[in-house]
Amino acid sequence: MNMIRKVKDKYVALSETTGRRFGTYKTLEEAKKRLRQIEFFKHKGKRRG
Repeated sequence: MNMIRKVKDKYVALSETTGRRFGTYKTLEEAKKRLRQIEFFKHKGKRRG
């Protein structure tokens, strides 16, 4: 699971489990976009069915 935390005037995309940072962004929308990209690639290789 991933989350976004506001640090000073920036938004940081983080992993809830490991605390790993996925980047620092100027807007909340940019941080949300990055988390969507991470979720996409995390599930891309899994087969359905």
